[in-house]
Amino acid sequence: MTEGSTHVFSIAEHQIRIVFEHSRYNGMRLLPSFEPFRIDPSELKDLFFQLTVDDTLKPVAKEHRERIRKFDTGNGDTIVDEVDDGGYQFIIKDINGGDCCLLRANKDFSDCRCALNGNYNMRCFGLNNALMLIFSFAGSFHQTLMIHASLVRCDGKGYAFIAKSGTGKSTQVSMWLRYIKNCDLMNDDNPIVRVIDNQVFIYGSPWSGKTPCYRQVKAPLGAITRIDRAQENSIEKLPPIEAFASFLPSCSTMKWDKDIFNAICNTVTKVVELVGIYTLHCLPNEEAARVCHAAVTKQN
Repeated sequence: MTEGSTHVFSIAEHQIRIVFEHSRYNGMRLLPSFEPFRIDPSELKDLFFQLTVDDTLKPVAKEHRERIRKFDTGNGDTIVDEVDDGGYQFIIKDINGGDCCLLRANKDFSDCRCALNGNYNMRCFGLNNALMLIFSFAGSFHQTLMIHASLVRCDGKGYAFIAKSGTGKSTQVSMWLRYIKNCDLMNDDNPIVRVIDNQVFIYGSPWSGKTPCYRQVKAPLGAITRIDRAQENSIEKLPPIEAFASFLPSCSTMKWDKDIFNAICNTVTKVVELVGIYTLHCLPNEEAARVCHAAVTKQN
């Protein structure tokens, strides 16, 4: 059995602490993508949330929790219960139905505990998914959104592409990287958006889907573009109501929690007020990248 350990990270300029209780199975080897975000514990000022990893954690008794729902993440089911004290319990399963993580969170997700289960891959999956859940819902109270998007930086500004999985976000970004000058990849799956002093910024994160891109980077958000496959290339800037409806589904939300959902909607509204939201009807080609780039950078 290894000694317990404490680690501090800065993600989207939010500081988090992860505490591993004594275990032969758990530790930072489960979170290699977090290393670029590590900070010295002496730099910790305002704690965003703490997660304690403790395999002795047990589920809340049935009489003290109520089943909210079970939802399919695409990589496995997650079961959500509301607990008597107003907090939540999550059971995170992998694509094979294995129980990977039991997560307990208080109402504002500032103080959480989890127990991991299974082999190395199951523990990695469970812990990363727990941290994504916590970050998303803790962020709702701090004008912070985790979004499902592919993110490219061009001339110092971030441009996020949103769409259903497999629709072409990464393809469009690859076109920018290939054909548009002064571009680099910031994140390919889960960047983070923050509203700070009436400005919108976007950040890399420790979560990046199938493309490993774990960068401690920040840029002003230039635009958000939804990808729509089409037979020819065109782009339109959306009016506010359509922009809200287009952007909201890409954000991690908890519709059953009124406080969290309303806070997320308020932040989405603010982003829509400050940043252009577009729909790109496109083919996966160079012309689409150039049409999009010309439109979304014009406002800047």
